[in-house]
Amino acid sequence: MNNTIEPTPSPTTRVAIRLRAVEKTFGKGESAVRALRGVDLEVPIGELTMLVGPSGCGKTTLISILAGLLSRDRGELSVFGQDLGALRRDQLSAWRRENVGFIFQQFNLVPQLTVAENVSVPLVLKGESVSAAVKKAGELLATLGLEGRSKSAPLKLSGGQQQRVAIARALIHEPRLLVCDEPTSALDAELGRRVMTLIRDRSHQRDRAVVVVTHDDRIFHLADTIAHMDDGLIIRSERPTRTTVAGHGPLH
Repeated sequence: MNNTIEPTPSPTTRVAIRLRAVEKTFGKGESAVRALRGVDLEVPIGELTMLVGPSGCGKTTLISILAGLLSRDRGELSVFGQDLGALRRDQLSAWRRENVGFIFQQFNLVPQLTVAENVSVPLVLKGESVSAAVKKAGELLATLGLEGRSKSAPLKLSGGQQQRVAIARALIHEPRLLVCDEPTSALDAELGRRVMTLIRDRSHQRDRAVVVVTHDDRIFHLADTIAHMDDGLIIRSERPTRTTVAGHGPLH
C-alpha cells in the first residue's frame, strides 16, 4: 500500500501553514504544563518566518507540531492543505519523509555513519541509491564549507561543523517545509550569515516555506515575518525592516 500523502492545495492558496487555537499540554493534574495555549499563526508560501521569544515559551513545541513530530491536543492545523491530525501514524511518517526537513538543536547525527552517509539518509529513505545519495550529499556539504569531510565520523567534527552537517541533512531532499531549531547557535557570525542566506533562498522557492526558531538577533533581518511568542501564545507578528526590528534594536 502506498502511504505517501501528496496534498494538492488550490492554485489560489498562498498559505503553507495555518493554525487556529492550537493547544498542547504535557502531563496531567497539578503537574500539567500548558505549552501552547491557543496559538493562531499563518506561514505564507515562499517566505521565511522566524519564531522568537524567551526560553520555555513554547517555540520548540510549536515547530514540533508543525513538522508532525508531536500531535496537538486541540485546535486546527493544516500544512500545505493537509490536516496532519487526519493521518494514521504510518501515513504521517510517509508525509514527513516526503515534505519536511527538520534541523534539530542537538544535531541528532548517527555516530556509526560517515558525514556524507548522515546527510544522504533522507534521499535513501525516498528510494534513491546509496551511491547516488552520498554523491549528492558530498556536493551539498561542499557548499557549506565541508568539502573533504564527507568520509569523516561526526564525532571528529567541531560543534559548528556538526551543525552544518545537520543543516545539509535537512536540505538534501528539498523539502517543502523546512523547520529549524536554533540553526546558527554553534556558528560564528560569518558562517551563520552564509547558512541563513542559503536557508532563506530555499524558502523563497516556489511551493516552499521555512520556519526558524532563533534567539540570534544577527539574522532577524533575513526574515520575511517575525512572530513573537510568550507564555504559549503568538503575541504579535511583524514584517522586519532592514534597519530595525521592534524591540530588538539595530540589525546587522
